[in-house]
Amino acid sequence: MNILDQLNQDMKDAMRSRDKQRLSVIRSVKSSLQNESINKGQELTDDEILTVLNREMKQRKESLHEFEQADRQDLVIKTNAEIQVLSEYMPSQLSDEELRQIVHETIEQVGAQSKSDMGKVMGAIMPKVKGRADGSEVKQLVHQSLS
Repeated sequence: MNILDQLNQDMKDAMRSRDKQRLSVIRSVKSSLQNESINKGQELTDDEILTVLNREMKQRKESLHEFEQADRQDLVIKTNAEIQVLSEYMPSQLSDEELRQIVHETIEQVGAQSKSDMGKVMGAIMPKVKGRADGSEVKQLVHQSLS
């Protein structure tokens, strides 16, 4: 079952169980997927769906950070619940050790020597870890490895 089918099934289940929070998040994601599909003029591939899910997750994490700084606990709780629902559709995250291994292998493949090669390394790593690791975390590991 692909991600879109899973979203449709979970939306029906949320409607039946009257889970407004879950239903709201799923509808929001489906709306973003529909908009992206219209922009592309074709059905989305699983990879493109994953890109949209990553964007949705990133937006919510940024909002969470802002809400925490503003000391809005009501919005922090709501956003955390949304992130939890979204995380169910994301691929499993890489462990720190797996991520370090990928960074190390990619640096060797690219032949990076210094921080000036960071762009080449990041360009090679990101497709490998798409949806399975946070970009800022990858950037930090690459930065440390090239230092």
